[in-house]
Amino acid sequence: MRIRSVTIGANLSYPIDVGRFGDFERFQARAQGLFEDAGLAVQTVRLATQPFPEILRDAGPASAAAFARELETLCQAHGIDYCSVGPVVATRPEDSVAYIAAIPEIIRQTEMAFASALVAAPGSGIHLSAIRQAAEVIADVAHSTPNGFGNLRFAVLANCEAGSPFFPAAFHRGPGPAFSIATEAADLAVDSFAAAATLAEARQNLRRAVEETARTIEEICRALAAEFDFRFGGIDFSLAPYPELARSIGHALEKLGVDAFGGNSTLFAVAFTTRVLREARFPRCGFCGLLLPVLEDRTLAQRSTEDLYTLDSLLLYSAVCGTGLDTVPLPGDVGAEELAAILLDMATLALVADKPLTARLMPIPGKQAGDITDFEFEYFANGRILETRGCGGRRIFEDNRFVSL
Repeated sequence: MRIRSVTIGANLSYPIDVGRFGDFERFQARAQGLFEDAGLAVQTVRLATQPFPEILRDAGPASAAAFARELETLCQAHGIDYCSVGPVVATRPEDSVAYIAAIPEIIRQTEMAFASALVAAPGSGIHLSAIRQAAEVIADVAHSTPNGFGNLRFAVLANCEAGSPFFPAAFHRGPGPAFSIATEAADLAVDSFAAAATLAEARQNLRRAVEETARTIEEICRALAAEFDFRFGGIDFSLAPYPELARSIGHALEKLGVDAFGGNSTLFAVAFTTRVLREARFPRCGFCGLLLPVLEDRTLAQRSTEDLYTLDSLLLYSAVCGTGLDTVPLPGDVGAEELAAILLDMATLALVADKPLTARLMPIPGKQAGDITDFEFEYFANGRILETRGCGGRRIFEDNRFVSL
């Protein structure tokens, strides 16, 4: 198991106070050293800010790309691998969506900066105008970055709170700096399920592995919090995968007893595994569930080529597990109207099921449903372009800005 990310959260101003980055650099170096001494390799260190429209309230949307470029440069200089400028928050009827139009330039003018749009919240509803603009961002970025790869750094969020360490959902709230931990723990499930003869043993094995590892992580985090006066926000102990079989959540579910990911019984296996994570005791934040990113998991990518699941299947699994629709490859000609309809369904599920969900959709220019992606990226396993239906909900968005739900 690895630490996917040590994510620092901080409030920034614009112009950026460069002096603060010395503290971030000392913190990240110390954190990496402590985790590695404990046998837990740290894959990345990341920085998440408060929502960027709040930072740029006086400067305006035209400053967004310049702010992101400067932030990225400072992070690179201080040992931070990725940065998130947070979401455009559009969860009330009166919320402005003007800053969403600035996101394509943020993506195009940076290499390691992430952004998002938060379009739904419980007790409020769904911002239809924000969803429509977010869909236009996805379509724009797909056709203005090589192979549509820029959409890896943009997500649409629903019912998501601050403090998650996983990108692109991460953003910061509260006074003072904080930090949280994202795990890459699919291998714990592979090993736990492979060693079990029964479901009861599988449950016991995984819970024990999660709690033992979480105790080690928590001890280190408590020490870091005391040393640096950074608030410890918790552990997002999600079973995030890496694109090899031994670290595939799809492979873990098949070890549990599913004949092939996507076949009948997958929903049960997803719910079963999520329940174990919910039963485990540790200081939690974020999703704490299964992550099912199509292009980041070797088994999911392979099963997509075998036509074993669809976009609807992934949304169904999201009802009982993790983050929603993640790194989903779609035909390059999918239109913004249909993308908006897909996002609307995700946001609806997030509110009705009262759970945080995200969508990171990746239309691939020049590719059609059934084609195989051809990314050359360490963290991707190439898979099949999933089919869309060529229709959406145009009239829902046409004359409606916001809906309570």
